[in-house]
Amino acid sequence: MNRLDLLEHTDTVNEQLARYGVKFGIYKNNTFKEQLFPFDAIPRIIDKTEFDYLEKGLRQRVQALNFFLKDIYHDKKIIRDKVVPEEFIYASSGYLVQCEGIMPPKEVYSHISGIDLVQGKNKEWYILEDNLRVPSGASYPMIARKICRRSSPVTFRENHIADNRDYAALLRKTMDDVKVDGLIVLLTPGRYNAAYFEHSYLAEKTGVQLVNGNELVVEDDHLYFIKSNGKKEKVGAVYRRISDEYLDPMNFLPESVIGIPHIFDVYRKGNVALMNAPGNGIGDDKGIYYFVPSMIRYYMGEEPVLNNAPTYLPFYEKDMAYVLEHFDDLVLKDVAEAGGYGVVFGSSMTKAQKESFIRLLKKEPRRFIAQEVIDFLDIDIMDEGHIVPRKADLRAFVLSGKETVVWKSGLTRFSRNPDSFIVNSSQGGGFKDTWVLSQ
Repeated sequence: MNRLDLLEHTDTVNEQLARYGVKFGIYKNNTFKEQLFPFDAIPRIIDKTEFDYLEKGLRQRVQALNFFLKDIYHDKKIIRDKVVPEEFIYASSGYLVQCEGIMPPKEVYSHISGIDLVQGKNKEWYILEDNLRVPSGASYPMIARKICRRSSPVTFRENHIADNRDYAALLRKTMDDVKVDGLIVLLTPGRYNAAYFEHSYLAEKTGVQLVNGNELVVEDDHLYFIKSNGKKEKVGAVYRRISDEYLDPMNFLPESVIGIPHIFDVYRKGNVALMNAPGNGIGDDKGIYYFVPSMIRYYMGEEPVLNNAPTYLPFYEKDMAYVLEHFDDLVLKDVAEAGGYGVVFGSSMTKAQKESFIRLLKKEPRRFIAQEVIDFLDIDIMDEGHIVPRKADLRAFVLSGKETVVWKSGLTRFSRNPDSFIVNSSQGGGFKDTWVLSQ
């Protein structure tokens, strides 16, 4: 596979990404800072047969999670049948009582799912976590591929790579599938959000209106976009990129200044689609993650195609005993954290830190999961002119409208620290293109 020509254009690609403003923002010490998301030109390559396998497993998993979300806010059969303990639902910060009994348009909850996977050195793929609220990252491989094609057209003539430029069309079709009568808008919290570049880029590529909260208003049980001339146009779907709690100050956090008063009431009446649906946080709670294989068997009568990473719930006495006995060999995760935060390795703690953490674990067992440390398959990156191995994951994007579709691309994130398993951009990681071979 010839990739040498592309590697020679690495600096050019990064310069172009900087010119396009391909950045992400982070808050540190209460100060907002933007930084470039470093791109590595050595692609991750997944052959067609392997991706077909991933596609089957990802579609299965997201369909099961959508079944779960529908069930948990309506009949709750999975609780009555004791597949998932009741405590794991109602103790979750992602469960929203306000969503009880609400059916989203077309009965789809997670329209855009970001599923994080890693490949072990045994070549087996493992699901690390599910992101069903406002998963980000699709814009980065989209624009990187665009610039790479322009910088090195010979690379894409000589290699059989699935074209990833269809993401915008897939996303737009999903929006059209689930919208009710009216305009489609992408709701952003604004310029100082970490993923603002992505908000504006996806709005442009899908041809929908990019809006903030003060450009939307509720009247007569419908949502309207206020145009620059003051006229109002009915909205049928909102691809919202703000968290549940800030969405509507009349139904969630009253101090929110970026939400739209009563938008949730319009949604409750079925007069607008919200993508993704409020309340999805119960589906990507790291404690609920443990039960996804059981959900697949329960709702679909199938064995899971893709496995979870080996996971233990200290909530269960047997699992707590295992965690305490093998503490140094495990990674502990706070179920409410994201972005690489709340993750600690037992082996990296001092004796005092372990004692303190174990006391907290025994006091709040529902708050944590423990996982075996997967020996990631190293992938090559270019570091100061040298090819070196680094840990990496893959965020796959699954779109659900009338059908469930897996994008033939994805966001490969890697750690720039040779001693770290944390690949998140907020933790200093970089990204690379993911080539899915077309034959």
